[in-house]
Amino acid sequence: MSTDRPSSGPAGTPPADAAPRRKNRPEKKVEITDPKAIRALAHAARLEVISELYSTQSSRTATELAQQTGLTPSAMSYHLRALQKWGIVVPAEASADARERRWKAAGTDFAINSGGAVAGPDFAVIDLELDAFRRRASAYSRARDEQRQRGESGEPASAVLLASNLLYLTAEQRSELTERVFDLLRDYELEDPSRIPPGSERIATMWSMIPDDRTLPGAPGGHAGT
Repeated sequence: MSTDRPSSGPAGTPPADAAPRRKNRPEKKVEITDPKAIRALAHAARLEVISELYSTQSSRTATELAQQTGLTPSAMSYHLRALQKWGIVVPAEASADARERRWKAAGTDFAINSGGAVAGPDFAVIDLELDAFRRRASAYSRARDEQRQRGESGEPASAVLLASNLLYLTAEQRSELTERVFDLLRDYELEDPSRIPPGSERIATMWSMIPDDRTLPGAPGGHAGT
């Protein structure tokens, strides 16, 4: 899943004033393998909820999540109950004066595993994730354009990075690369999500590794990950 993470310091180092990193926090992975559950995730609002709750590790109300996704609170409550059915989200403890139920992630990590099924329902989820990434990029571009039109210089624009590589990897290398990437990303997650370092901003990250079955004339066989 896509996640929002705090920005890093120079040369990819953590900010000096950052809270302790997530590697000191107990881990609990929620993995979805049931095709029916995967199909249930093929909804933009549900993926947005999963990204928000798992990335921030904070609780939210249906109203708060509805504002973020553009739905009504009642519609969001319906989606939250559907996610609860599959063990993806759970009710959170309410504060003393809370008038509305709060929800939180059922774990620290979330993964979809279709078992390599051809044209599995996870491909619909991938389409929605890519659409969400495009919306984030478009929204950021519009915001920067509006600032320029108003003559506002403000803070220097954050760097937007999108890179693609073609690699030839064995099955063992693919597994190793995946683990190394996620280990690196975990190093930049906060131990206490309520303690956000001053000066940091939400950064959306996306990483993928997709077999490339396109064969070029005269090229050796095999797959390339991007």
